[in-house]
Order: sequence, then C-alpha cells, then structure tokens
Amino acid sequence: MSPARRALLAFVALIGAAGAAHAADPTMFRDAGCGCCLKWLAQVKGALGGTAKVVNSAGMDAVKDRQGVPQALRSCHTVIVGGYVIEGHVPAREITRLLREKPKGVKGLAVAGMPTGSPGMEYGKVRDAYKVMTFGPAGQRVYASYAAVR
Repeated sequence: MSPARRALLAFVALIGAAGAAHAADPTMFRDAGCGCCLKWLAQVKGALGGTAKVVNSAGMDAVKDRQGVPQALRSCHTVIVGGYVIEGHVPAREITRLLREKPKGVKGLAVAGMPTGSPGMEYGKVRDAYKVMTFGPAGQRVYASYAAVR
C-alpha cells in the first residue's frame, strides 16, 4: 500500500470517531515530501474518525493564509476538521477536547514549528517543552502545555 493511501486511511480513522457532525469534509494539507505528517496521522488516528481527504500541496503558505493561521504559529501540515483548523503537531487529546468544548472565538489550534517529542516528531523519550495555542477572533492563548522530558 502506498504511503499516500496509508495516510488517507489513517486520517479516515482519525476523523470517524468524532462523529459525522465533526467530520464535515475534513481535509489534511501537506507537502508531499514531508514524512512527519504521516507519523502525526498514525499518532492521532484513533482519536477521531470519519472520512477525509489528504491533499499534497506545493503551496502550503497559501493554504495557511486562506485558513488564517498566524505566521508565528505555523508548522508543516494544516488540517480542517469540524469547522476548525489544526496546525502542526497538535496532540489528539487536544483536538478531541476542542471538538467537544467548541470554545467561542477560536478558529483553531496550533503547535508552532516542529518540537521534538510532539506527535509525529518522536525522538526516543526526549521531548521539548511546547504549547498548544488557540487562535482566532478571540486572539491567541495557551490551550495546553507540554513539559520538556530529558
């Protein structure tokens, strides 16, 4: 099975468990040469569910601009699910929390950059400290913090 097909099947599993109300046409945009996106999908595939589309895009900046992802919060892949934007290596539990809580003024969640130890960026048991941020009309705030592990 091709990596693209595996990614699509993994994302279908990711979106399905959240139910049809959350899975309205979920789409993952990624650069075709990025391997960590597929690793991220493998980490979060059981948290949500449904059907999804994986789009390989050479124009990721344009995708992020269209979705309103702030420059300082950008990473390698962008997912649209349940009307929200998920940017980068956001842990599955934060995505399911967002879909459950539906906070006002929040357009999406982001993990800026590609922190070591975040989902899809594993390096043994090492993890850099990182924050999951909300963004949208209500501004930006910390949604969850992950401590460094050495």
